[in-house]
Amino acid sequence: MIDKSEREQIINLINCEVVPAIGCTEPIAVALCVSKATELLGKRPESIDVLLSANILKNAMGVGIPGTDMMGLPIAIALGAIIGKSEYGLEVLKDSSPEAVEEGKKMIDQNIINISLKSKIKEKLYIEVICKEEGNFSKAIICSGHTNFVYLCRNDEVFLDKKKSVSKCYESMDVKLNLKKVYDFATTTPLDEIRFILESGRMNMSAAERSLNGSYGHELGKILKNSSSKDSFLGSNTFSNILSYTSAACDARMGGAMIPVMSNSGSGNQGITATLPVVIYAHDKNKSEEELTRALILSHLTVIYIKQSLGRLSALCGCVVAATGSSCGITYLMGGDYIKISYAVQNMIANITGMICDGAKPSCALKLASGVSTAIFSAILAMEGKCVTSVEGIIDTDVDKSIQNLTTIGTIGMNETDKVVLDIMTHKHCD
Repeated sequence: MIDKSEREQIINLINCEVVPAIGCTEPIAVALCVSKATELLGKRPESIDVLLSANILKNAMGVGIPGTDMMGLPIAIALGAIIGKSEYGLEVLKDSSPEAVEEGKKMIDQNIINISLKSKIKEKLYIEVICKEEGNFSKAIICSGHTNFVYLCRNDEVFLDKKKSVSKCYESMDVKLNLKKVYDFATTTPLDEIRFILESGRMNMSAAERSLNGSYGHELGKILKNSSSKDSFLGSNTFSNILSYTSAACDARMGGAMIPVMSNSGSGNQGITATLPVVIYAHDKNKSEEELTRALILSHLTVIYIKQSLGRLSALCGCVVAATGSSCGITYLMGGDYIKISYAVQNMIANITGMICDGAKPSCALKLASGVSTAIFSAILAMEGKCVTSVEGIIDTDVDKSIQNLTTIGTIGMNETDKVVLDIMTHKHCD
């Protein structure tokens, strides 16, 4: 068993990375930054300048903003200034109302919101907001993590400079993980210390069920659910349930529903993908609460481990990483030991590595469905003792080295891809 001090560090890391969020985390993080800058200013701003990294801009262009029936950054920024409360974190817009949305539309029409690309920065996750009113100004900067403020000031008074103050949550990113340590933690930690992870299942299942009773995004989850009768192509089974519930939660989130989900590493879609396939499998196969708890910890912590080297945002779709986590959780629930779980990871990396991230949007539900399908295939193969070998592609004999190969491709290898994707997105013709 991992010693108590290190267990506490890992638990702190999970609690920092697995948190509730309403809406896509990129525009919501921008709204959070705006809300903080507005609070520092002390009044509703007369002008709002927002400077963003390319990856934030990419992920905020085509996604619905909760409670607005609108897409994109301007309404998120306006609501951040009007009703946003920074103390809510990634639920910053939960007090939104139809009246606030109307006020937000008027603010947009006044042309006081200016959005631009922050040039010459290496950080993929960077948000800078400057609010002005009657000769006063305030500035708030979020960097590296969706809620990680690194600079706060009002006029010449500096309240926070990251060089002098380090967030406790982001200190916890220094926890050194490998797949064996993730497995040992998930399978040996006293149950009472990790039972909190069950809330991720409750919250994300609730989001899926509400989505199935509504009309969000492309309605992939509902379509799959309605077509999973015994006579249909998919049939009614655990596989089709996993596909429908996972994609349904994504439909709602990307469609702008005011429905919270439990995120992972700054992404609601990652949280959904790491959670719901494991919950559905455990429910359908009558697994115990302890088995579900340990499987969810294994899934979520695997995602956190991989994201430590991949980074919050990249050209690699986050569902690749999150589905790898859920494949580990499902393999564990199938009775797999560490060796079988490492096989599942190798199979995942051999399959969907390279899936691009082309921004947050309703069609992300399709990618989640692809990811969790692969997660199930990889788990089934692993339980049969089948594993992609080191003579094939990017797979290494050492599973942690294979994970490193995945993250190297997602960062260094796909940097140019990221630029091309953003260029296409910002120059295409839309209906």
